[in-house]
Amino acid sequence: MSEEDLPGRLARNLRTLRETRGATQVQLAKLAGVPRATWAHLESGAANPTLSVLHRVAGALQVSLEELLARPKASARHYRRDSLPVKQRGAAFLRKLLPDPLPGMEFDRIELPPRARITGVPHTPGTREYLACESGTIALVASGERFVLEAGDVVVFRGDQKHSYENPGARMAVGYSVVLLAPSV
Repeated sequence: MSEEDLPGRLARNLRTLRETRGATQVQLAKLAGVPRATWAHLESGAANPTLSVLHRVAGALQVSLEELLARPKASARHYRRDSLPVKQRGAAFLRKLLPDPLPGMEFDRIELPPRARITGVPHTPGTREYLACESGTIALVASGERFVLEAGDVVVFRGDQKHSYENPGARMAVGYSVVLLAPSV
């Protein structure tokens, strides 16, 4: 990495990351605890920031320092189905929907064969979980209450309690689980 292209690379990356998030310079400068003028200088390529400023900016954007300074990546990348992590739990398959982890979130695609049942793992207190049924029928039991989801249905529940997923039907059921983990104290 040559020194002369660092300010321009930082400027491009900051602008792209900010715009992707739909945020203004004012919003992110406030979040990072730096003056808006500092943020503007960073995005113009005219700044020579301290490590402390870069660290605060990276924190505000929820990226690593490396990502702030990295060479631009391709605007898109295709991930083949087989490249995404898959876990088998009993007869069911849980496939990660995203190739990169998002802090505090989990996204899984659940394939439940007919009559299959799996037990969910309770998460930390305060966690919210969303279960969406894409096809077939999925029965969710959360703290003793039973919800039967058909294609297009969604249930929101506390993810910090005992829960299970079951396919009571005669054909494959597919659903999506989105977990918003509670912040650790």
